[in-house]
Amino acid sequence: MALAIATNNAALNAAASASSVNRDMETSMARLSSGKRINSASDDAAGVAISSRLSAEIRGADQSIRNSLDGQALIDTAEGAHKEIENILQRMREVAV
Repeated sequence: MALAIATNNAALNAAASASSVNRDMETSMARLSSGKRINSASDDAAGVAISSRLSAEIRGADQSIRNSLDGQALIDTAEGAHKEIENILQRMREVAV
């Protein structure tokens, strides 16, 4: 009894092509859904490095703004305390005279 193996090359090629198209479609859908040009380092390694550096600079600038606003709030508080001390001293002068 002989054993015969038949291969359907056309079906194998069609399955491989369908798999490739499916992978490409998943990649395209990931890019479209994120709205970003670069989703991973494999898309553009240099672009990822530049993007990371710029993101770090933006975060640093945002923190600098928050720090300056905190400093301004501290100065405003100190100024209010100074005014209150000035009012107390003025009242003490009035009472003493």
